Amino acid sequence: MMFVKLLMAATIITGIIYFLDILILKRVRPKKQKPSLIVEYGRSFFPVLLLVFVIRSFIVEPFKIPSGSMMPTLIAGDFIVVNKFTYGIRLPVWNKTLIKVGKPNRGDVFVFHYPKDPSIDYIKRAIGLPGDEIRYENKNLFINGVHIKKILQEKYTYAFNENEMMEATKFVETLGNYSILIHDVPSGNYKFNVPEGHYFAMGDNRDNSSDSRVWGFVPDELLVGKAFFIWLNFSQFNRTISGSIKKMKKYEADLVAENRGFTKKELLKMSVKKDKLERALGGIAEMKKVPDLVFIIDTNYES
Repeated sequence: MMFVKLLMAATIITGIIYFLDILILKRVRPKKQKPSLIVEYGRSFFPVLLLVFVIRSFIVEPFKIPSGSMMPTLIAGDFIVVNKFTYGIRLPVWNKTLIKVGKPNRGDVFVFHYPKDPSIDYIKRAIGLPGDEIRYENKNLFINGVHIKKILQEKYTYAFNENEMMEATKFVETLGNYSILIHDVPSGNYKFNVPEGHYFAMGDNRDNSSDSRVWGFVPDELLVGKAFFIWLNFSQFNRTISGSIKKMKKYEADLVAENRGFTKKELLKMSVKKDKLERALGGIAEMKKVPDLVFIIDTNYES
């Protein structure tokens, strides 16, 4: 937030110098006289600052992940790119919506200003939408009374700090195409009703995340944008959100192929559309035996 304010101030100041020189100073200045140093810097930096300001404010903005609350999707040190117009074109600094474009969907990884201190940016996953009833009981998620199933994947070990390692269990949560971590530690039970104009956010590292269970809902006016790409991590250069999703879809395809007797090649020729999958499996009765996660398979994953 502070950087945006400084960037806007610098853009305005250099812009005033730039246009003042074009409209007035250039006309009264002798032809052989060079502009002052301040004018030269203003003319040089204004186009660059304006371009950066427009891109960061209305198109995309980079962020760095500071903690492990979104593991395994995002790890500390990830540099991500956030789409700034997915949830509407907003006035910089004041964050007021100028043009309505879209709203968060369940499962989105979104960035927002921390409700307790808007100068801090948080990143979590959107779980509850306005009007939803959210329950979290015995580490199981319920949305409007529907249990969101999770599929056991594997054990997951990570560094909690320089001297301590943590072990968790990795699950695929079928609300969307993402993984979560569950630790073998006590957890409370929660029930929330999401008010209009607000969202319920949770970290993927469910037992190691300060989120809406702790500090409440995310108001629409504090939304920043939707995270869609990891562009750099100095410790793991091959990390991308899109790459992780493709690997996850490959895992799901393998799992469904094994359960239903298809070969992976046959399965990958199927459409993700429910009607075509229904015909491939031979009707509704047979379809009901297929896990929910089969409907989010994408045929365009990388091997």
